[in-house]
Parts: sequence; structure tokens; C-alpha cells
Amino acid sequence: MGSIDVAGADDLPPTIALVDDDRNILTSVTMALEAEGFRVRTYIDGAEALRGLTAQPADLAILDIKMPRMDGMELLQRLRRQSHIPVIFLTSKDDEVDEVLGLRMGADDYIKKPFSQRLLIERIRALLRRNELARDGDDGTAGVVARGDLTLDPARHACTWRGQPVDLTVTEFLILKSLAIRPGHVKNRDQLIDAAYGEHIYVDDRTIDSHIKRLRKKFREVDNQFAHIETLYGVGYRYRDDG
Repeated sequence: MGSIDVAGADDLPPTIALVDDDRNILTSVTMALEAEGFRVRTYIDGAEALRGLTAQPADLAILDIKMPRMDGMELLQRLRRQSHIPVIFLTSKDDEVDEVLGLRMGADDYIKKPFSQRLLIERIRALLRRNELARDGDDGTAGVVARGDLTLDPARHACTWRGQPVDLTVTEFLILKSLAIRPGHVKNRDQLIDAAYGEHIYVDDRTIDSHIKRLRKKFREVDNQFAHIETLYGVGYRYRDDG
């Protein structure tokens, strides 16, 4: 299966892949997104979406969790083997376990059904904007960030630890960059939410905790002694300064 990259000819509006087995949602959300200037491709299940996204990459994907043939979790897992595409999960009202599991598997955000289309559009714009920031380094921290064994290259969306690549989602990359830029300084959850999602976007504190857990897991797969992302209980997180 070929690699899936984030699409992005500068002169074209962003393409959103919408995956849901509810045709009413497909129709209504497509109309709302197209009214905002987005291009939309819809898929009725995960298997169809995987084929479609392999053939034609998109800039962002919105995935329902519960679908026939291939659910959103499995689709996300397969996408994350090949792509950093930003992903928003659509979850049912009571699917808290699914939300946390989805974030740990590499989703960037989630929205509960029933949802406001305006909220969804705001989250899409925030994700696309920070995806550009993560790639281009236009947030005032352009250039490679090197902290001991850690290297972050925003332009290439590349992270290495002791020379070994660590594959991060956009959200994970931005959270880690926010911590590593000022090692030893504590960042509370609100500051990390602003760094990863942008201001004026409400995200539950648990979302940041889930991303931090996934970051640690990924680094420990490369180095089982990794302990540089420290928790200060009741305060926040910091990147340990060994200098």
C-alpha cells in the first residue's frame, strides 16, 4: 500500500475526508463544509475510506468511530502507519472510553454527537492551521530544536531520539515542541492546549493527558529508559533539562 501524505497544493482549498455510515450526517456536514469553501470527499465505511485515502490523500479526515466493515479505530490505526494527516473523531455521547482510546491511538481531536457544525468547522480550521505551523515553523520557533538526545525538525515534521526516528502526530509534535523549547519550565494543561490546538478552542484536560501518555509510550519504544517528560501533579508537565 502506498504512503499517504497530507495533500496541499497552495492554490486549492483544503480537502476534507468525511467518513460516516449515517448518510444524513454525510449530506448535512458536506453542505456546511462546502459552504465554507472546503472540498469534501465522503465515504460510507472505513474500508472504502482507506482505499480512497490511499488513492487520493486529503488534508484532514473526520472519522465516525462505529461503522460496519472497518470501524474508525481500525481505520485510524491503518492511517497512522502511513500518514500524519490530522484526524477528528466523531463519538457518541457516552463513548468516553472510545475517546481516550482514540486519542492514545493517534487521533488529534474528537467531537461528541450530536455536534454543532460551527464547532466542527472551528476545530477543522484550528487543526489545519496548526498543521501548517508544525510543518513551517511559523510560530516564532522556526528551525530545528535540539535538546540533548532530542531533535525536532518542524519543516520536515521529523523527530529523533538518540538518532532513532520517533513517529509523532501533529498534536504530539506540537506538545513536545512546546515543552522542549523551554526545558525545565513547567507548562500547565491550558498552555499545552493553546500550543497544540490554538487559543479559544476548548479541549478537556484529559485530552492532553492522553497525548502525553502516548508520547511517552512512543519514546519508550525507542529507549525504555526515557523519562524526560515529567509530570508535576496538580501543576502540569515539563521537559527535563539535563544540561
